[in-house]
Amino acid sequence: MASRLALIRGDDRYQNVSAALNAIASGIDLSDVGQILVKPNFVSPDWPLCATHVDAARAVLDWLRTRTDAPIVIGEGTALKSTWEAFENYGYLSLPDEYRGVSLMDLNADEVATVTAFDWRLRPLPLQASRTVVDGRFRISLGPPKTHDTVLVTLSLKNMIMGGLISRFAVESRQPNGRDYSLFRVRAAGVVKSVYEALPKHLRYNALLERAKLFCLSAFGPSSKRAMHQSFSVMNLNLFTLAPYFYPHLSVIDGFDAMEGDGPTKGERVEWRIALASTDWLAADVTAAQLMGFELGEVGYLYYCAQAGYGTVDPAAVEVVGNVRPAEVARRFKRHASTHLQRKWETPAVSQRVKIALASGD
Repeated sequence: MASRLALIRGDDRYQNVSAALNAIASGIDLSDVGQILVKPNFVSPDWPLCATHVDAARAVLDWLRTRTDAPIVIGEGTALKSTWEAFENYGYLSLPDEYRGVSLMDLNADEVATVTAFDWRLRPLPLQASRTVVDGRFRISLGPPKTHDTVLVTLSLKNMIMGGLISRFAVESRQPNGRDYSLFRVRAAGVVKSVYEALPKHLRYNALLERAKLFCLSAFGPSSKRAMHQSFSVMNLNLFTLAPYFYPHLSVIDGFDAMEGDGPTKGERVEWRIALASTDWLAADVTAAQLMGFELGEVGYLYYCAQAGYGTVDPAAVEVVGNVRPAEVARRFKRHASTHLQRKWETPAVSQRVKIALASGD
């Protein structure tokens, strides 16, 4: 049976997301769902282009509320700054008053579930994750499509994984019983990042300096988000490794405004005017990547997930429904300046680790 994927183009963000969800609604059963997690993508509280627009969230909430009375948690965990600042800046604070049974959650402050990825030597790397995400029985990933500085593109799976990993840097200090999670480390990570970004691009994007940057930033705890960034190759491996614990049950990609170039925070606006939705997250992510001009074989973590059979990647097996054909909205997104380094994600050691995982079924 073909996976169904909705592709909608229009001049209204809310209507695009609503139409995409309606187009696949017959394949979604919410009757036994106890709680729903809606995971937007904020990254930074200061730059709206990199974040999930609140109108897209309203479209999802309205769609859900016509079908279920289950509690809905809108959960996100920013990387360094306050998640609550992002909720405020992006207009989310009013949503619990607008919709019954809706609450906001800083995933960085959630109860911890331990998951295991790999460090740069391919040794086991324990990471802290939000228990609400890991234990979630209906996870909705809602975010914009963007080019990326480490894995070429960030779409629904990466949104769910990276937001679901805990960064204690970003726990809101206003919360009751707040703790000091090392101001020195926060400042040290900020200094490293600022010095790196101040370098000219022709110096910045070389293999040695990129490797040193990733190593330094991943060493500044207590952030499991940063710890994921061991190297370009290991980052792709880690996203593949964690996919079974975090994958979205419903992927909604709001491409009304997308980002190209130096994403996921410093890129340029693409007025794309589309929305995608599917209960097959891999079909959604691969299709979106291809519409952005990326082949499956270019994006390491998606390629590994395809090898593992985590979803549908054959276009002939994906039923595209909606008001536009993929070829009509496909365009080549401008790549990140470090793309020449990001493409070197396939190494013998990582490939062997993937083969072991595939053989064991893990």
